[in-house]
Amino acid sequence: MSGKKNIQILVADSSHEKYIDTILETISEAAKVRGTGIARRTHEYLQKKMNEAKAVIALDGDVFAGFSYIETWGNKEYVTTSGLIVHPDYRGQGLAKRIKDMTFTLARIRWPKAKIFSLTSGAAVMQMNTQLGYKPVTFNELTDDEAFWKGCEGCVNVDVLHRTGRRYCICTGMLFDPEEHLPAKIPQEVLERIAKLKD
Repeated sequence: MSGKKNIQILVADSSHEKYIDTILETISEAAKVRGTGIARRTHEYLQKKMNEAKAVIALDGDVFAGFSYIETWGNKEYVTTSGLIVHPDYRGQGLAKRIKDMTFTLARIRWPKAKIFSLTSGAAVMQMNTQLGYKPVTFNELTDDEAFWKGCEGCVNVDVLHRTGRRYCICTGMLFDPEEHLPAKIPQEVLERIAKLKD
């Protein structure tokens, strides 16, 4: 394992599709260890995210280190940064925060007026979200896009969501409202990296 200074965090593209099976396996193993729900995604789903420049990947040379992706909902009025995962060999180095910061910045640039939200059961993600300006909210403040909630069907805790009429679940809802914040300070290197991206 190399030091964290050697790890690159990139906007993923089709050249990174070879890592998808490793990403899915890492997500699955993390869900087993945590004993909490992580919505399952398919190979094709992550492939689409990469092709649409809606994913971020962390690489140590050519070794997979971490990943996250972005999705838009409700006619792009809402955005999620989801599926944040760090390979066990690279945990404890602050890599999750670097990936989170990159996906958040990418979302803010591409959809500056969108509300960014998160459903998470992880304390570390809650802390990162809070540092970025997210606030805890009830589920009725999140998107009503049925396609988003369908994604929860792959979670082991989906019965809780159904029993409560989709009012709450094991996860905590968190929301970043751009109206409540000054324009984000975006690092020049990130601007240059994604300047050519199109919606």
